[in-house]
Amino acid sequence: MNHSILFVNACVRKESRTRLLAGKLLSGLGGTFEEVRLEEIHFPAISGEFLSMRDQLLSEGQFQNPMFDLARQFAEAETVVIAAPYWDLSFPSMLKQYFEQISVVGITFRYTEEGVPVGLCRAKRLLYVTTAGGCFVPEEYGFGYIRALAQNFYGIRDVRKIAAVGLDIDGADVDAILKTAGDNLADILSDSAD
Repeated sequence: MNHSILFVNACVRKESRTRLLAGKLLSGLGGTFEEVRLEEIHFPAISGEFLSMRDQLLSEGQFQNPMFDLARQFAEAETVVIAAPYWDLSFPSMLKQYFEQISVVGITFRYTEEGVPVGLCRAKRLLYVTTAGGCFVPEEYGFGYIRALAQNFYGIRDVRKIAAVGLDIDGADVDAILKTAGDNLADILSDSAD
């Protein structure tokens, strides 16, 4: 099955365990994917001047402006895979900056007359891959935010988390934890074959 996969990579370590797990998922999904390496993007500072310029472009319907390249890329993907390690009770801040850039009225979502957001993205699903050194990983600190954006704004109903946790606890069998997380990909991959 040939469909567009967007891989949003928020991993920075050379030997990232999150990136390793995401690689297994991407391999299982098959085909090619387009990667956005967030560490290589210099996100603009959100300032009054920036917002005024953005609002003007949107009011003029200039959706092809390069400022909206990331939003258009996200909106056009059929499957989105995000790899983001669990850092300091959340995900890396560059992922938040990415969502600030792609949340564009008229590209990734619109509002009804009643002010209710309606998703405009093509993706049917978003797969969120994460790893954590500890075991206390409340969903609302990371995945819950991503799921809420995807479902309530972008219109992506099928949002799933693939996680390997407890990797840095004394005595943890890191290879076994990662293998178990990799083995659990089978359900997700079988769904994508439908």
